[in-house]
Amino acid sequence: MARHTVLTAAVAGVVLAGGLGGYMLLSDYREGSAADDDARAAAEQFARAWMQRAPQDARYIGTDGQGAAANFRTATAALGSGPIKITVGDLRRDGSTATADLQVSWTLRNGKPFQWVDPVTLAKSGQQWGVQVGDTSLWHPKLAPNGAFAVRESDAQRGEILGRGGAKLMANQTVYDVKIDPQKATPSSVGTLEGVVGQRGQLLAKLTAAKARKSEALIPVITYRASDYQPKEDSLTGLDGIVVDDRQQPLAETRTFGQPLLGTVGPATDEMIKKQPNRYRPGMYVGRSGLQAAFDSTLAPSGGLTVTVAGQPDQVLHGAKPQPGTSLQTTLDPKVQRAAEKAISNAGDSSPAAIVALDVKSGDVLAVANGPSNGINRALAGQYQPGSTLKVSTTYALLTNGFSADTKVPCPPSIMVDGRRIGNFEQETLPADADFRDSFAQSCNTAFVQASSDLAPDAMSTSAKQLGIGVDWTKQLGVPAYTGSVPPTDGKVDHAAESFGQARTLASPLSLAVMAGSVARGSYVPPQLVVQSGTDRTPKPLDGNAVGQIRQMMRQVVTEGTGRQMQGTPGGDVFAKTGTAEFDGADGPESRAWLVGWQGNVAFAVLIETVPLGSGGGDRAAPVAKDFLTLLSQAG
Repeated sequence: MARHTVLTAAVAGVVLAGGLGGYMLLSDYREGSAADDDARAAAEQFARAWMQRAPQDARYIGTDGQGAAANFRTATAALGSGPIKITVGDLRRDGSTATADLQVSWTLRNGKPFQWVDPVTLAKSGQQWGVQVGDTSLWHPKLAPNGAFAVRESDAQRGEILGRGGAKLMANQTVYDVKIDPQKATPSSVGTLEGVVGQRGQLLAKLTAAKARKSEALIPVITYRASDYQPKEDSLTGLDGIVVDDRQQPLAETRTFGQPLLGTVGPATDEMIKKQPNRYRPGMYVGRSGLQAAFDSTLAPSGGLTVTVAGQPDQVLHGAKPQPGTSLQTTLDPKVQRAAEKAISNAGDSSPAAIVALDVKSGDVLAVANGPSNGINRALAGQYQPGSTLKVSTTYALLTNGFSADTKVPCPPSIMVDGRRIGNFEQETLPADADFRDSFAQSCNTAFVQASSDLAPDAMSTSAKQLGIGVDWTKQLGVPAYTGSVPPTDGKVDHAAESFGQARTLASPLSLAVMAGSVARGSYVPPQLVVQSGTDRTPKPLDGNAVGQIRQMMRQVVTEGTGRQMQGTPGGDVFAKTGTAEFDGADGPESRAWLVGWQGNVAFAVLIETVPLGSGGGDRAAPVAKDFLTLLSQAG
């Protein structure tokens, strides 16, 4: 209020001093200020009408509101129905014309804002200001008066998942998305669709709900591979409101190949969109599981929405040229993977199973097979007691702590340890003149309990880590996995049970394959599944004398021990160790069956998750391992 009074006094002084000229100066100032305000008001009215998608509510010079609205719909139809925000910036007036800079931000369907400055011409007609229609578009300075925006969706492809030698484990192929248009579909057409796709009763309910909501959104039904879609194409063609779109998506050679490790691609879920709205949007196809999800940001294409001038695709107004996703290089060998999956399938066992295979020389993962393929990735993430397979690690601890494999160690059917009875599998025993090598080959628990009794509490834990169990090598692997746990022992019973892989010991099939590969190689090397740079995979040499003796004993397991079923396996000598780990199942005591070892340059671990008491690695896991190696030798 005081400032206004001072300004008025100052101006009055000018008028008194300047006479008529000063009065005219003040009058011009007031008229100019009013004109500026009126021009800005017209620009702001236009901005509000635009934001509300009701341009007919603004005032125009050279057209009427309906003509402007029709031009708006034609020009901007491709931009979609996202929010619009407009502010009026600088305004420059010259007499009865003016230019106002509108700061426009239009949210596109990918959630990204398309922003530009629209210099709108304003003019005064009679006593009113309005938006002047001229030889440029009202909506963008690079559009012709009747021009329009064009929006191009990304046609860039998702990256592929590659295996050894660049083999395509998941390659881009044509898929067909079947959807329901709730505005056009009928109960009859959807009923027919249910029969074609095998979803009786489910789709009609979705259609009814969508019609009740008056939803216009397409309802996803199923996605088919080309080979699955072709037999159904005639049945789907012509159904009212049934839409089939084709697109490119990475697929493995079969639905089960490499699953669940490789993972799947599908529409972003509501949960994903809610959790990361700036990354995911409805209708976007993303990695939903496995490597596809873990490396979605690598595999996904980028720059997928471009705004151009209609008819001038090189006149890019917003967005960048779409870039394809980056392919992911893994160490998996399709030939080894097929053999592992086929061996699990051939077993016909209702129990879950897993096979992991490694390249002995490099430590690279060659195969990760799971049965069932639609379950968890037990090959990498499973946590199981390793049973007698851990005797490989216990033996390494013994041989590196002064123990001799020539030592004769009794193998009674059972033994008492601190008041606890510990027995052999099926209460087996060995002759009195048997040495430790025989006990290893025949997997005698009681001999191992006695031989390891003088080891320090942390000795078996240390040896397990030296062979790769319980060491964190997930960074080098490139994906999460369970690396195993063999803790220092706590008391005599715990110490005794740990010597043959019970007690608190845990391992995954991968961690036991790492152990077998370490013995075969003579050094520990962190495994690798996803090829990457900058990780340390320097081999850590093992005691040469110890691993040399363990190799001999693992060969003896096959020639005359618990792994005799491996005899005659094509492809060369097999070195192995069986394992049976008892646990309390839902229906009483049960066992897990293991076989670990190597043949040539392939180290492996085989797990049958649940077998009846009395069965074990020698009669349940060994046949699966033999089939795997046989299939691999036949593959060439």
